[in-house]
Amino acid sequence: MNIGNKVVYQIYPKSFKDSNHDGLGDIRGIIEKLDYLQFLGVDYIWITPIFKSPQNDNGYDVENYYEIDPLFGTMADLEDLIEEAGKRNIHIMLDMVFNHTSTEHEWFKRALAGEKEYQECYLFMEGKEGGPPNNWISKFKGSAWRYVEDMDQFYLHLFHETQADLNWKNEKVRQEAANVVRFWMNKGVKGFRFDVINLIDKEAFSDDPDGEGKKFYTDRPLVNEYLRGLNEESFGQADDIITVGELSSTTIENCIRYTKPENKELSMVFSFHHLKVDYDVQNPWRIRAFDFQKLKHIITDWQTALQEAGSWNALFWCCHDQPRVLSRYGNDKEYPVRSAKMLATALYLLRGTPYIYQGEEIGMTNAYFDKLEQYRDIAAVNCYQCMMEQGYDEEARIRYLQGRSRDNARTPMQWSDETYAGFSDTEPWISLTENYDRINVKRSMEDPDSVLHYYRELIQLRKEYEVIQDGRYIPVMEEHEAVFAYKRILDDQELLVFWYLTISTKSGPLCRLIRRNMIY
Repeated sequence: MNIGNKVVYQIYPKSFKDSNHDGLGDIRGIIEKLDYLQFLGVDYIWITPIFKSPQNDNGYDVENYYEIDPLFGTMADLEDLIEEAGKRNIHIMLDMVFNHTSTEHEWFKRALAGEKEYQECYLFMEGKEGGPPNNWISKFKGSAWRYVEDMDQFYLHLFHETQADLNWKNEKVRQEAANVVRFWMNKGVKGFRFDVINLIDKEAFSDDPDGEGKKFYTDRPLVNEYLRGLNEESFGQADDIITVGELSSTTIENCIRYTKPENKELSMVFSFHHLKVDYDVQNPWRIRAFDFQKLKHIITDWQTALQEAGSWNALFWCCHDQPRVLSRYGNDKEYPVRSAKMLATALYLLRGTPYIYQGEEIGMTNAYFDKLEQYRDIAAVNCYQCMMEQGYDEEARIRYLQGRSRDNARTPMQWSDETYAGFSDTEPWISLTENYDRINVKRSMEDPDSVLHYYRELIQLRKEYEVIQDGRYIPVMEEHEAVFAYKRILDDQELLVFWYLTISTKSGPLCRLIRRNMIY
């Protein structure tokens, strides 16, 4: 299967479309909008977790991998979605969370009840010197260990304390992961995204001098073995399944291993280095302008290395865990349309498979919420608390959340300028971005020069021209301080792409498309 001509559209179902008037998006809401997705031209819909969950981390804390959470609908609804999407030549990709389960999962409850078989499915350890087993820090801040008094042991949770890490050294865990994937394959699911999959091998449990622990559980050697086993026992048994792994703090070398076809692990990977060029290493709470040269070099390094190895990459600017790229690398106030088109052109004509996040294709921006009460993400609340403990004032705390919170990506999809943006007819679970009266699907459909029509054109170009699907990536003007340019070359076809950066003292970085794609 040629994955170079495929495009994936990511849906955060809670915020996509409400069909049952409760302020929450749902599966039937997705069905309502399939004609829109067909118009856009996408091939797959990646849906973030819709499994039964306490929703402490918006579904990434799975209680039951075989049931649909009532928040989103029923199994019959999902079966209808798979069928209706298939009629439009669109396939479904589900999100598999296999690094951890919810503490409400039956296995974890049985572990707490004293069943050794299930205790061995998680990572329980004795503490030391009156404290946790080591000094590792949770991704959500604080210790990565939670004490269980009845057992006099701690369990590992790299994320929220209600997300207990699984022990992948246990064959029962590995076999169950394959069982889950096969179950959904039998339902007609054709794609799988594996959440933080490079963290599943905890090689050692030593204290980390850096105080985080990442080097002891990121990209460790057994991850490749576990993925090969999962491939062999499930999705590798079919030739029409695509897979993508989300990789935390990874390297180019590891991504090559995960995606080389002969290794039989994953189709492609998500890496996040290109979305860290606006971070301040010295002060993580500071919002700074992005480093254009660093961004250029990261893109080129990944493009060329994976190309030479015969590996494959996922292309994305936005997802449910990242702020809106238009507000980060573009100018969403003065030049929103130009910036959005430029960002789409620069990334989605690269070598790889494009992943478009809901609302990106109409130019949705950060929410810029100015009150803590408007934020719903537990990570945002934790960051706010950490900054307060470190002496940052209210203005600085809110400014940080406006620029970094994951809630920026989770506001309701803006379908129209009606009340609640056409997302629902009742108040949504999270506030709307205030510009929905200007930025919405209805208005975009009516404007032939809109961001939406531009995205549709880019998708059509990828399907039409093999040079975009399979051509080599050749960087151009690598050291130019204001231009990111590259060629895609295949036989006698050549495509040339430019991204021109101008600096305005009033608006900060402005990205402007100065030349549209040329194929000759």
